[in-house]
Amino acid sequence: MTTELFNSEFESIAGELKSYILRITASIADAEDIVQDTYIKASEKLHTFRGESSLKTWLFTIASNLTKDNLRAQKRWTENVTDITKEAALLNKQFFQEAMNIRTTSPQGQFEVKEHIAFCFTCISKSLPLEQQLCVFLKEIYEFKVAEIFEILNTTEAMVKYYLHTGRTKMMNIFEGRCALINKQGACHQCSELNGIFNPKQNTQHEIMKIEMAREANNKDKEHLFDLRMSILKEIDPFKSNASALQLHHLEHNRQVMEKYLEKKAV
Repeated sequence: MTTELFNSEFESIAGELKSYILRITASIADAEDIVQDTYIKASEKLHTFRGESSLKTWLFTIASNLTKDNLRAQKRWTENVTDITKEAALLNKQFFQEAMNIRTTSPQGQFEVKEHIAFCFTCISKSLPLEQQLCVFLKEIYEFKVAEIFEILNTTEAMVKYYLHTGRTKMMNIFEGRCALINKQGACHQCSELNGIFNPKQNTQHEIMKIEMAREANNKDKEHLFDLRMSILKEIDPFKSNASALQLHHLEHNRQVMEKYLEKKAV
């Protein structure tokens, strides 16, 4: 493969790489750095690429290894991350001032319920063991086949299937117990609460019922509702959506809060 062709192909894949790394690390800076490091490493090793896998699979392999190295020393987040970060946000006037400024001045500052569903999944998925989190995103969002995933993660087909099953099952159980959009007993109402803050003139229930997952919550099993949640994530680019500026600001807040929380808990 020529350098010119590689650069063209990399540019077409870079957006997916960046969103993938963001969803694994919850860090804008890390996503940008790892994409750049992936390009540098791939450029240096381009002579070793034989086309036995797709270039996309090869690049995701490099990016996944760099991401795992980046996260190896970090503790996983807790399942109740949204509770912890919500409490911190309510005590942080600067956070809300910055958020409202983004909401009123940025073309990517909208608040949409479906965007927050994707945001919420990113945060809660960080409670999974890293291998489970990687497998869930690679399969469910970036649509790699199992054979490609065990190549990317340098493991076995059996382990990929195990990580997918356990990761999906844990996430389904978390949302079934927490998410008020899919279970009337759900404890988390942040989609509605935040919509009320950022879109005070909007009918929250009307907006929620635009989401297929919410419409079908009473009639479908949790496997189907999980798949509907994944379909929402697939259609959203966290760096380019109408709500990206607002949600990235929110994500950075959550990352900082959780890092401090885990440090304090470890003492």
